[in-house]
Amino acid sequence: MMYLFSQTMQKFFSSIRSRLAAHRSQLVACCLLLVACTSLTAQRPVKPRANLLRGPYLQVATPNSIVIRWRTDALVRGIVRYGTSQGQLDRTAQDTVLVSEHKIKLDGLQPGTRYFYSIGSYRDTLQAGQDNYFSTLPLPGTEGFYRIGVVGDCGNNSINQRNVRDQLVHYLGDHYMDSWILLGDNSYSSGRDAEFQSNFFNIYKDNLLPKYPLFPSPGNHDYYDGDSAEEKVQKTHQVAYFQNFSMPVDGEAGGIASHNPAFYSFDLGNIHFLSLDAYGIEEDQYRIYDTAGPQVQWIKKDLDANHNKGWIIAYWHHPPYTMGSHNSDKEQELVHIRENFIRILERYGVDLVLCGHSHDYERSRLMKGHYGMEATFDATTHLVSASSGRYDNSPNSCPYIKEEEGAGTVYLVSGSAGQLGGKQASFPHDALPYSDATHGGAGMLEIQGARLDWKWICADGEIRDHFTMMKHTDRRQTLTVRKGDSITLTASFIGDYRWSTGKATTRSITVSPRSATTYTVKDNFNCIKDVFDVKVTK
Repeated sequence: MMYLFSQTMQKFFSSIRSRLAAHRSQLVACCLLLVACTSLTAQRPVKPRANLLRGPYLQVATPNSIVIRWRTDALVRGIVRYGTSQGQLDRTAQDTVLVSEHKIKLDGLQPGTRYFYSIGSYRDTLQAGQDNYFSTLPLPGTEGFYRIGVVGDCGNNSINQRNVRDQLVHYLGDHYMDSWILLGDNSYSSGRDAEFQSNFFNIYKDNLLPKYPLFPSPGNHDYYDGDSAEEKVQKTHQVAYFQNFSMPVDGEAGGIASHNPAFYSFDLGNIHFLSLDAYGIEEDQYRIYDTAGPQVQWIKKDLDANHNKGWIIAYWHHPPYTMGSHNSDKEQELVHIRENFIRILERYGVDLVLCGHSHDYERSRLMKGHYGMEATFDATTHLVSASSGRYDNSPNSCPYIKEEEGAGTVYLVSGSAGQLGGKQASFPHDALPYSDATHGGAGMLEIQGARLDWKWICADGEIRDHFTMMKHTDRRQTLTVRKGDSITLTASFIGDYRWSTGKATTRSITVSPRSATTYTVKDNFNCIKDVFDVKVTK
């Protein structure tokens, strides 16, 4: 019996060994295939959880914080990695929930400091590199050299828009632009989200949006959404403009909190800006020219609290003076703004008013008190200065000098950064002699201390208009020094210098007079002169 069982088991195991031998080559081949597939899978890139549709772009910049926005095609928890070195992004901020519209605030930043950043999710980096950086704003009141781009009526996806953009970037070169502002009609023709994408975000995504903080204002085309009655959206503000941009409405960037994204203010160093809404309707009835309305009441409070700032600049869409593609004598919105509103700004000493709407370029001299139709403009009555302000040694071109509040305003229309063309029969407006309806362009403000320079940069790269404004100059001072001691004299203006002592060309000189001496310093064009009467005591 045992012998038969043993024989049976031997036959069984022999059969198993034969079958294993027969399939051994197939098992080896399967294992090799499995290893190969695993290797290929490890080498294949992992598909991102989301793709970048828009941005990044910089909003609500302050000395200590900034908001970085972007849009993805899927819901993810966004994350910003950032630091003061491109190679060391050692800080993070992130969304707490799954979203496609990412708005991440970076807090605890240092004023006037450059930061590099990347955007993405926990798993993916959607954008990073040497062009992903920004500089925080300086502390309010700080004097420095600041550049602010001014772009009006831009979003029409035209060759002119691209050329103006390229020349603005070319003008900047390696210099940083501390911010840029929008004068309205940022997307044509109906201000829908898709138009913002194609006509605005796609145009500026590679060179302006990732590194320069943006402070917009709305125009009438930003209020056209094509789906609702125009007056309805003017009241509700339920349009893409207010969904696509974030504004410093809580006073976090300076000024008085407006708690309304349609209008707000902010400080950039010693400059105070007001971004206003000339088309929206507040509380179902009030426009910008209704002095009892919430916008004007806020403007008065804000200007009253900030009247002592170095410069005050207001910007909005609809101009009080224009004879370009729009007529400020016939269009009631423009008439009401001129008659009822701008006198408030002049009373508070606003230095510069920037508008768009007309698709051309128009600029006044330093003026005040003209609130009527074009025919009522009188240069002898309304001009504070008859100079061109160009400050280039051409005839009658000395800078505009402002010494006290209420001493005049320069009004400027720059609405050809995209849209271009159109003028009235009486073009140019009598109050706006420096006008051009042929060339597209955008503006650059350059402000250093008590000197403001404006340049209108055209689509072909030519600067076709410019002016300079100064404050607190042409001074006469009496100083006292002990005999044998020295004293430093400093010119009140920023520019070129010619001292009465001879060859000195610096802004400051040090002197040691033996007796009472009068020193003078002039600019190269003999427009400005400071006098120092130095008395000497024993």
